Amino acid sequence: MVSFDKLSGKFVICAGGFDLGAVNGVEIDTNTWQVTHLHVKLSKQASEDLGFQKRFRSSTVCLPTSLVSKIGDNVLLNKCLDELTQHPEISECNE
Repeated sequence: MVSFDKLSGKFVICAGGFDLGAVNGVEIDTNTWQVTHLHVKLSKQASEDLGFQKRFRSSTVCLPTSLVSKIGDNVLLNKCLDELTQHPEISECNE
């Protein structure tokens, strides 16, 4: 188990080593009390590559937890950046 305090701010790294951004929130299914998505504040390059570029600030996307392969010093994903650009479940978070 990992508390949100320890998860918040961790870098999110795609398979292949690309720095996607950092965790800044989560979504929880209140029926099951399971974390379903991580809110990831994208790096500038990731915003551009994924098509979520904002004019004056970074975008935050909702990333399904099914894409997480491991959590340690960083959050490691099981997909590379090219695969994420085609992933239908990645969307901009409604903050």
